Amino acid sequence: MHRQHPDQALWCHQLSDDLSGVGLAAVKVGEPGPGEVRLRVRAGALNFPDLLMTRGLYQYKPTVPFVLGLEGCGIVEAIGEGVNRLMLGDRVAFSCRQGAFATTVVLPAEVLSLVPPGLDDAQAAAYSVTALTAWVSLVRRGNLLAGETALIHGANGGVGIAAVQLAKYLGAHVIATASSEAKLALARGAGADHCLVLEAAWHEKVKDITQGRGVDLCMDPVGGDVFDGSIRAMAWGGRVLVVGFASGRFPKLSVNHALIKGLSILGVRAGESGRRDPSAGREDRAKIRQLLSQGVMLPPIGARFSLSDGVRALQAMAERQVVGKLCLEMT
Repeated sequence: MHRQHPDQALWCHQLSDDLSGVGLAAVKVGEPGPGEVRLRVRAGALNFPDLLMTRGLYQYKPTVPFVLGLEGCGIVEAIGEGVNRLMLGDRVAFSCRQGAFATTVVLPAEVLSLVPPGLDDAQAAAYSVTALTAWVSLVRRGNLLAGETALIHGANGGVGIAAVQLAKYLGAHVIATASSEAKLALARGAGADHCLVLEAAWHEKVKDITQGRGVDLCMDPVGGDVFDGSIRAMAWGGRVLVVGFASGRFPKLSVNHALIKGLSILGVRAGESGRRDPSAGREDRAKIRQLLSQGVMLPPIGARFSLSDGVRALQAMAERQVVGKLCLEMT
């Protein structure tokens, strides 16, 4: 297909702590092979791992240089051999290990999902990673049950808000946290029963809310001191979901706490879960699409940037300037 303008992408050319190695450059995109689809990307959404990858701190370390981006949405413009469930012009959402922040991408058809009705491009781009992380955390790993109490950290971001909405849908009692009162507005809107600022002795407030019992499940994408406090806030037999380390510190667990409280410490890698078990991954994406159609786990868009302003968007994420999801619009 002839293009009026060359394809562009947001590249990490060199690892750095200050995003100096990130910039916009041309990218060559070929024809889709068997089982693949080429998309004209409409929007991409930022996630904290994008920032970690530019520093070489994420568990998945792509070879430099690489194109950033874990999720997006686009329009199908070419279909490879053996792909039967998609048509030219279909609007699809996708997640990938890297490469979403480009005007055109080629991806395996199996990672594409038709966008539920009613979502704009930014919302369609922003749900794949956050909703899947919340679903795998609370359902696949955490087995959250109706009537249980869930502690959701980072409830000012996409993953945290999706988790609050999903936990309420599952019938749980939800305690949401963030670093400031202003950042808790989204959590309240998502239906959290209690909202706490992460200040000194916050875990004691959790104990007060639960009448001394503690919480059944904790979802922690923050790590550091937050993880340490979470262990103190757990009920007997509770499940602690290790989702990420946005604080920048990997916490260390004194295993006597796990023994004394009968705790389960569960790691969550939502994308890897689907790669290891593709059938379960397809089931998860189908269920998420159904929930989105019902208004559950709709991503809150905090800010929109153009692809050419991708570095500025990453900087806003690094400085925690935005509540909700940050999106890059390709057009």
